[in-house]
Amino acid sequence: MTIKKTSPKILFLIFSSSVVFLMLYAVLLYYIDKTEKDAYQNSVELFESKINQLLLLESKPILTALKNDTNWDEFVAFIATRNQAWYDETISNELGIYGADYLGVYDQNKQFITRTPTSVIRTKDFIPKQAMGVLDKKGVAKFYLQIPEGVVEVTGATVHPSDDPYKNKTKSSGYFFAVRLINNKFIKNLQKITSSKIQLLNVEDTIVEQRHKVSTIFSLKNSKGELIGKLLFERNFDVYFENTIRILYIIIAVFLIYLVVSIYYTQKLVYRPLYLVRRALKRGSLGAIAELKKTSGEFSYIGKLFEENNNQKIALIKAKLKAEEGDLLKASFLANLSHEIRTPMNAINGFTELILNTELDEKERFEYLNVIQKNGQNLVSIIDDLIEMSKIDANQISPNFNEFNLESCIEELYETVKVTIPKKKPLKFKLYKSLVPAAYNIVTDEIKLKQVIINLLTNAIKYTDEGLVEFSYEIDEVAKQIYFTIKDTGSGIEENQHKHVFDRFKRVENDRSIMVGGLGLGLSISKAYIEILGGAISMESKIGKGSVFYFSIPLKYAMAEHIVVKPVREKEIAKSENKVILIAEDDNINFLLFQKMMKDKSFKIIRARNGQEAVDICINNSEIDLVLMDIKMPVMNGFEAIERIRSIRPELVIIAQTAYSSSEDKAKIEKAGFDDFITKPLNREHLFELIDKY
Repeated sequence: MTIKKTSPKILFLIFSSSVVFLMLYAVLLYYIDKTEKDAYQNSVELFESKINQLLLLESKPILTALKNDTNWDEFVAFIATRNQAWYDETISNELGIYGADYLGVYDQNKQFITRTPTSVIRTKDFIPKQAMGVLDKKGVAKFYLQIPEGVVEVTGATVHPSDDPYKNKTKSSGYFFAVRLINNKFIKNLQKITSSKIQLLNVEDTIVEQRHKVSTIFSLKNSKGELIGKLLFERNFDVYFENTIRILYIIIAVFLIYLVVSIYYTQKLVYRPLYLVRRALKRGSLGAIAELKKTSGEFSYIGKLFEENNNQKIALIKAKLKAEEGDLLKASFLANLSHEIRTPMNAINGFTELILNTELDEKERFEYLNVIQKNGQNLVSIIDDLIEMSKIDANQISPNFNEFNLESCIEELYETVKVTIPKKKPLKFKLYKSLVPAAYNIVTDEIKLKQVIINLLTNAIKYTDEGLVEFSYEIDEVAKQIYFTIKDTGSGIEENQHKHVFDRFKRVENDRSIMVGGLGLGLSISKAYIEILGGAISMESKIGKGSVFYFSIPLKYAMAEHIVVKPVREKEIAKSENKVILIAEDDNINFLLFQKMMKDKSFKIIRARNGQEAVDICINNSEIDLVLMDIKMPVMNGFEAIERIRSIRPELVIIAQTAYSSSEDKAKIEKAGFDDFITKPLNREHLFELIDKY
C-alpha cells in the first residue's frame, strides 16, 4: 500500500511547490506593476508642479512691469488728457520690454483709447467689459481670450495714482492690457523654458495617456472662468519595467512547460515502474517483470533481478556507474563556470597555508610566493574580464576617441607582446606594416584598439606551440578602413565550433583549451569593442593548420597637416633616492603594503587618510616629490584632490593608484591630469618603475 500511495504524494509535492512558486511570482509581478504606477504618478505630480512654477516665473516680469506702469501719475493724466505724444514716447516703446504682441489702454468707462500692436494681432478692440469689471475687483489679473488671430494671453491691471500701489484707495482711472498671442513663437519659448513638448488643444480635445510619457494640462480660461483651450505639456518618462516583466513572464512560461513535462515523466518513469514492482513482488507477475525490463534506468535493472538473480551484481554496478555519470553531467555546468575562479584560489589558499604552517627554506618560500603571485594575477585578470563583460552587457561602455600615431602604437604593441613570448618556445612573431602609411594621426579609441589587438595576439601565441604568428595591418584610403589580420599556425578550431567562438561565456571545449585555461571572454570582449568602434570581426580556422582573425575599423584622420609628437610636460625632477612620497590611502592594509614594499628604499613616506589631507599636505609641504593618490577616498576623492593640487602645484608628479582597471576608468584618470596610474593589486616592480620614471 505504501508504494501505491507514492504517486499521489509526489504529484502533491510537485503541485504544492508549483503553487508556491506561482504565488511568489504573482506577488513580484504585482509589486513591479505597483512600483511602476507609483513612479509614474509621482513623476506626473512633480512635472505638473514644476510646470506651474515655471509658468508663474515666466509671467512674473510682465506682472512686475504692469504694476509699475499702472501706478503712475503720468499714466493717470494720459487717460484724462489723451496725450498721444506722451503715450508714443513712453508706453508704446515698452512693447519689447513686455515681450507682448499688443498693448491696449481703456478709460474708466471701459472705452477703448489707444493700442500698440505688432503685425500678428490686427484686431483693434477685443477686451470684454466684463473682464474690466474683474480688474475692478482684483486690480491685476491674467486670463485668456479667443480672437480672430487665435488664442491670446491677456494680462491686465487698473490704473491708479502712484500713492495707491495696492489699488484699493482710489477708483480706477482706466485699464491697461499686455497681450501675447499663443503662436509657434510663444510655444517654442515655453518649450525651451520647461524642457518639454507643448501642444495647444481645443476644449473638446481628449488626451490619451502614454506609458512612456508624463503629461500635464494647463487650462486656458477667460475672465469668466470658462475654459477656452488647453496647453498640453509632455516629457519622456524614462523608468521602464517592460524588460523585467517580460523576463518574469518568460520564466513563468518555462516553469509551466517544465511542470507539464515533470508530471508526464513522473507518471512514466516513477509511478508506472513502481506499480510494476508492486505487482512483481506481490503476485510474481511475469508480464510485470517483462514490462519492467523494458523500462529505462534503475527499474530496468530491477526487472532483470527478478529474472536473473545471478546478474544482480552486474546490474548494480551498471546502475551505479550510470548514476555517477548523471551526477557528473549535472555538475559539469557549475564546474565550467566556477573552475577558473576556484583554480587560482586553491593555489593561493593552499600555498599560503604551507608558508604559514610549514618550515620552508628560502628557495621553497620564494617558489611558493611566486605561485601565489601568479595565481593572484590570473584571478585579477578573470575578475577584470567578468567586470568588463558585465559593463558591456549593461551598455556602460562607450568609445573614448582620441588622436594618435598608428605606426607608433602598432610598433609599441608588437614590442610589448614580443617580450612576453618565452625564449625557449620555438615560435616566430612577425609584424607586417601597411604598404600605405597613415598620412596623419588617426582618430579612434586607442585603449580599446590596443586591448583588442593584445587579446587576439595573446590567444594566437597561447594556442601555438611552435611555428609562426603574423600580425599585419593595411590602410585603405578609398574604403576609409583599416584592416588588421592576426594569423597563427596553432592547433586550430573545429568547424562546428566556429559559430561559438565569439559567444559570451562559451569556450571551445577541447584538450588544448582545458590546458591553457580561461573563461572564454577575451574574444567576446574584443568583438564588443570592435563593434563599439564601428568595425567588424571574422575568423577562419582549420584543425592542425591554425587560425586567422580579421577585423576592421573606420579610418578617420585627425585635422592636422602632419603627424606630430606631443611634447612631454616637464616635471618637478628629483632623484629617485631620498624622495619624499605622499601616499594618499584611507585603507590601513593597503598603506601597510606600501610601507613594506618601500622599506628597503630610502624614501621618506608621508600618509594622507583622505583627499582633503592630501591637498593640505601638498600645499603646505614643498618637499613633496611625488604623490600616490588613491581614487576612492572619504571626505574628498582623488579626482577632486588632483584638481585642487594642480591649481597650486601644476608640475607635481601625481600617480593614481586604483582598483578600477577598465579602459573607461583609465581614460578618465588620464583626462583628470594624473601623470600615470598603477592598479590594485599592486605590483612591486611596476611601482618602482613608475617612481624611477618620474
